[in-house]
Amino acid sequence: MAALGRNLKGALLALGAFAVFSSHDAAVKALGASHHAAQIVLFSALFGLPAALFLIIREREPATLRPRDPWGVALRSGAVVVGSLCSFFAFSAVPMAQAYAIFFSTPILVTLLAMPLLGEKVGLRRAVAIAVGMAGVLIVLRPGQASFGIGHLAALGGALASSLVAIMTRKLGGSERTVVLLVYPMLGNIAAMGLAQPFVYRPVEGVDLLLMIYVAIGAFVAMWLLIAAYRSAEAVIVAPMQYSQIIWAVVFGLAFFGEMPDLQTLVGAGIVMASGLYILMRERTLHGAPVAPAAPVAPASPPAGQRAGGLVTPPR
Repeated sequence: MAALGRNLKGALLALGAFAVFSSHDAAVKALGASHHAAQIVLFSALFGLPAALFLIIREREPATLRPRDPWGVALRSGAVVVGSLCSFFAFSAVPMAQAYAIFFSTPILVTLLAMPLLGEKVGLRRAVAIAVGMAGVLIVLRPGQASFGIGHLAALGGALASSLVAIMTRKLGGSERTVVLLVYPMLGNIAAMGLAQPFVYRPVEGVDLLLMIYVAIGAFVAMWLLIAAYRSAEAVIVAPMQYSQIIWAVVFGLAFFGEMPDLQTLVGAGIVMASGLYILMRERTLHGAPVAPAAPVAPASPPAGQRAGGLVTPPR
């Protein structure tokens, strides 16, 4: 009964986290109508700095921000920067449901990348699940059709970057402190997106400024809810809750942007989700620790679990 209660609590916390993430993504989409993705990423990272500084200040163990694996941290941070830009641009360019359907392929891509990067072996059943999942992505992408555009490629790029972040989190999570994995990607976003501002900057006023602030705060709140969920429940319970975002995509898309997902998007998303769920369950059977799905990368929080493609690393 106690385990059931913890799992229920974790599932509810995860549902809350992904609801906040979805509202965060809707805010990004609204901002994308008048501001470049690079500017949105920059402002959300800047507004997220106070939260990062708070985490650094409350660290009780004496340590430095010097990474133990500088090249690994640099590669992960670079992937976060690319994933942030691609994901934010994708939300501004394609319907939310299509973007999520593509982002849901992250667990599939993580399993695929784990073979060359982590030396993991993938059996026949998971290989078939990967192939089926990628077929679902192609159904959503619709290459060769008029609706296919750069926004879809950006979403796929975001999913690939998130997968690399997940792989690197798995490699670094046991040795690097969480604050290191948080601060360096944020600084990377500020530096890289800052260089783009002379070409893309537009003044931010009124409602847009409030939305920029919410993008940072919402990402931070959602990440902490997700961390609490993983602390409370088994990963196999928490991870599939990400797929609730497709519901929010329909709600927010219809309510604020006049978007109604078509049958092809829903079918493709269903195939991707089914494949991802099978891989999650198979990971649990084989290793006892399934790879969590990822949501689009949030520059104000560690891109883990959702937001960057794989594992949530609780603060330590």
